[in-house]
Amino acid sequence: MANVDLTLLTDFYQLTMMQGYHNLDSYNQIAVFDLFYRSNPHGSSFAIAAGLDQAIDYINNLNFSDEDISYLRDQNVFSDEFLDYLGTFRFTGDIYAVPEGTVVFPNEPLLKIVAPLCEAQLIETALLTLINHQSLIATKAARVKWAAGDDVVLEFGLRRAQGADAGIYGARAAVIGGCSATSNVLAGKMFDIPAKGTHAHSWVMSFPDELTAFRKYAHLYPTTCLLLVDTYDTLKSGVPNAITVFRELREQGVKLGFYGIRLDSGDLSYLSKKARKMLDDAGFEDAIISASSDLDEYLIRDLKLQGAKITLWGVGTNLITSKGCPSFGGVYKLSAKYEEGTYIPKMKISENPGKITNPGNKKIFRIYDKNTGKIKADLIALNHETIDSSKPLVLFDPKATWKKMELKPNSYYTKDLLVPIFQQGKCVYKSPSTFDIKKYCEQELSTLWDESRRLINPQTVYVDLSQELYDLKQTMIKEFKQDR
Repeated sequence: MANVDLTLLTDFYQLTMMQGYHNLDSYNQIAVFDLFYRSNPHGSSFAIAAGLDQAIDYINNLNFSDEDISYLRDQNVFSDEFLDYLGTFRFTGDIYAVPEGTVVFPNEPLLKIVAPLCEAQLIETALLTLINHQSLIATKAARVKWAAGDDVVLEFGLRRAQGADAGIYGARAAVIGGCSATSNVLAGKMFDIPAKGTHAHSWVMSFPDELTAFRKYAHLYPTTCLLLVDTYDTLKSGVPNAITVFRELREQGVKLGFYGIRLDSGDLSYLSKKARKMLDDAGFEDAIISASSDLDEYLIRDLKLQGAKITLWGVGTNLITSKGCPSFGGVYKLSAKYEEGTYIPKMKISENPGKITNPGNKKIFRIYDKNTGKIKADLIALNHETIDSSKPLVLFDPKATWKKMELKPNSYYTKDLLVPIFQQGKCVYKSPSTFDIKKYCEQELSTLWDESRRLINPQTVYVDLSQELYDLKQTMIKEFKQDR
């Protein structure tokens, strides 16, 4: 994928704050920022982390060009001294992140940035837009694929995406979340993922009749012949004409491979059952029945419950636009500053309890049941803390501390979720291919309990705080209230 300079992809106030830090000589003070989200999209019990590869490209290419500096100078806001600083700007800090495709939960850092204050401040907006969008689409795709079960799901949303970038990177995220291919040719090229498609209604309408259209298409693509059968009349015209063409191909000695029909309108359950019987009676039991037409996870689930004979789903608008949940809601908050050899915790305090942040330089432990490999909980802890799985572990709900769970020694194991991405400004992480991330995501989703995969009212996966972090948070809240 070609590198793209997104240096000015930021909110203006990031630059005004940077100039303020620069004027106060605090721009080199080391700060810790957390990028996290507060609630799961779509009513899920989880989300899928995505967008890290593009975030890496962004950091690697941070560089204010002469043209950028000239533009900023014309705003009549920034001093020559500050613009000179921007002219030599490079990212020199550390970034830790949850790998793409990881199942994640609210309030835990998806990225942790440890960097000079000015550098960490500048990258906030771009990181949020990259991580928020792809994580949203990957999560939606995971729900759609769960509803489809073992069936194949294709991403068909480019023409309905909110712009070219949303279509391109949304296709990538959809594959990470569970789709097998995309209709988006540019995304296929950029991310080495399969690009798939057949023909539109216009193909059929451009010929004198439907049968001629099908024959011409079959002549061009005899071994991958998937025919759209609802242009005129699905059961009286489309399916019978498709059967005629399949029979002709077989008589010509063509070994039919990936072939069948696509439904794009009408009652998909009824039509697919009728079409299946017609195809089977004609001797084409292995013909695929695929469907499109404003599908989402709820409609796919209901169609399968009704016994629809569809095994390939093309999901477009409702996937690429994340229908029902237009944004991921990720935020970026200061959690610590490094002063006199130690990290001083910082936190946002709000009248809204959900917006009170977790202070300090932190890590995330994922805790698994040793027998099943399923997630028991995530534990956010301070960076120096460790867990010894040979000892009992008590977990408690930080919102209702009386809710506790004690894990017996050797009944669980843990994994650190945050891995190093940048160290002293140098990338130390190699991003896997999109399909390798997809496979990893499949493994991650298998660690969720079935009850947490439900589309509606899923069982919550708990994100707890270590006792030390919980105590620190409560102390800081009390101190703040006393000072007022």
